[in-house]
Amino acid sequence: MSTALFPHDNMRDIQDVLVHAVARAVEDKSNLIVHAPTGLGKTAASIAPALANALKTKKTIFFLTSMHTQHKMAIDTIRDIKNKHNVKIISVDIIGKKHMCLQPGVNILHTREFTEYCKELREDGKCSFFTKLKKDDDLSFETKTALAELKDVSPATTHNLLSISEKHKVCPYEVSILLGKDSQIIVADYYYLFHPKIRESFLKKIDKELSDAIIIVDEAHNLPGRIRNLASEKLTNIAIKRAISEAEEFEDLRAIRILKKLLSILNEYSDDEFEKYVTKESFVSKLNEVVDYHGAMDTLVDLAAEVRKEKKQSYCGSIAVFLDAWDSDEEGYTRIFSRSPGLREEILTLNFKCLDPGVLSKRVIDAASSVILMSGTLTPTYMYREVLGFDKEDTVEMTLKSPFPETNKLSIIIPRTSTKFTTRNDEQYAEMAKILEKIVNAVPGNSAVFFPSFKMRDDVYRFMKNCEKTIFTESQGLSKQEKEELLENFKSYKNVGAVLLGTITGSFGEGIDLPGDYLKGVVIVGLPLQKPDLETKAFIDYYDKKFKKGWDYGYVFPAFNKTLQSAGRCIRSETDKGIIVFLDERYAWPSYMRCFPESWNLKTTLLYESLIKDFFSKP
Repeated sequence: MSTALFPHDNMRDIQDVLVHAVARAVEDKSNLIVHAPTGLGKTAASIAPALANALKTKKTIFFLTSMHTQHKMAIDTIRDIKNKHNVKIISVDIIGKKHMCLQPGVNILHTREFTEYCKELREDGKCSFFTKLKKDDDLSFETKTALAELKDVSPATTHNLLSISEKHKVCPYEVSILLGKDSQIIVADYYYLFHPKIRESFLKKIDKELSDAIIIVDEAHNLPGRIRNLASEKLTNIAIKRAISEAEEFEDLRAIRILKKLLSILNEYSDDEFEKYVTKESFVSKLNEVVDYHGAMDTLVDLAAEVRKEKKQSYCGSIAVFLDAWDSDEEGYTRIFSRSPGLREEILTLNFKCLDPGVLSKRVIDAASSVILMSGTLTPTYMYREVLGFDKEDTVEMTLKSPFPETNKLSIIIPRTSTKFTTRNDEQYAEMAKILEKIVNAVPGNSAVFFPSFKMRDDVYRFMKNCEKTIFTESQGLSKQEKEELLENFKSYKNVGAVLLGTITGSFGEGIDLPGDYLKGVVIVGLPLQKPDLETKAFIDYYDKKFKKGWDYGYVFPAFNKTLQSAGRCIRSETDKGIIVFLDERYAWPSYMRCFPESWNLKTTLLYESLIKDFFSKP
């Protein structure tokens, strides 16, 4: 029975629909794409039925997330199932190898640099945590003891893995992999299955096959973008200059010659245009004038290996990775050269940019037993089915309603002002500020206002002179601690009310939880549409050619989903009551109105102030 391992005494309305849908998908070895609004309880509703099937069929569940902070809910759910039903479950939380490393100083390395550094240490026998894992051909006493302790506390959290492995002086990552061999549920990042090289190595190490995998992708609206980033590479003049210094230090004349040629190629591309498309052949032929393209890669790879024997990172190695990627003939990519201002000098960048996440995801989807995508902003579901490469005949799509009373939420479109590039001026900013002040002053508590960019936020903020509440502003590049401190300060104003001014794509537009009285209103200013640059044009052209939906898939829908993510910060539980306001005349246009979930009861009005006051005056 699909509800047999449900971790709670009661199931919410609509939550049971998701439970049974997941149960059917894993039983039929089919796929499920589901838009499930915030607060429905997606984690429990997906893990419980999937686990019931996995225990019966000897399959493995991979619960994949885009951020470390999202692992906790999955781990808590697994623990609740284990305790409530007294069922034996071995589960492990695996994060990036770098974040589990006990070697000092590795936090400064980029992921790829760390991977090479780790490889060098292991191959040279210089990592005691790794060498202590085995004695002869068997696991060491320390490793066996660490594994036994972790199985006792399963589901094993990252904290468990680090503390127990450090106590026994063994590598936490390798221990997590060993634990993964016996696990029924593995909580991990997207890239463990959607990065081809990492997936191949990972599955081989844990002795598992994709055909026996039930894959649950949480916050799946992030998956296309993450896959595109995984499959993209870039080369900059800054990185080349650092690599030249590296090659000079190691007196590698051939590498110096190659790198200087690469720098001259970027300078050749740098004319009066700020960006332009570049062909694969153009770049390859220019490098071939000095040295054979593949020979250049080999030279930089060899030098990088020498560098890492003395240092943790190698810029030459990173450039070799770019050259390897650029050599690909696979479709679904664009190649763009761009110039942008830097702190000390102009930055020249050559991008090998993935447009089509399906080039990586389709292989995984086709091979897995079942793939379940879920998110509170997975609309339209058919877009995700098409761009990720799901088979239409083998995939069920669902759009679920919120389990919370619609009377608890007031959703308003104010058809005034616009953030279009052609209409941006002080007059618009002043009117936006005036409207925002009226909204937040009418909300009896905290409000958050999200803008398309920091510049837009600052342009409007300077006109906000009549706000009756304390204003907090999000800064770029906040550390985790700074972000938490700002949130705690903001939350402390819940009784008198404050305003948080942030950005739709910033630290607070997604992934924060402010339930109850901590947040009473959210205002979305404008639409976070991508700049009309060559990359955006390439997206639109590619999806137009492949699906005849270039404008929607490459421009409108991705921006709208970011908007809905920020809007979702408001109603987080069934007892929450709040307003969501969309401030831009374009939200009332049919071409954008169609992007809202069908279940939303939207009111388009200029009488927003009285509407907000009436809403909060009712019990």
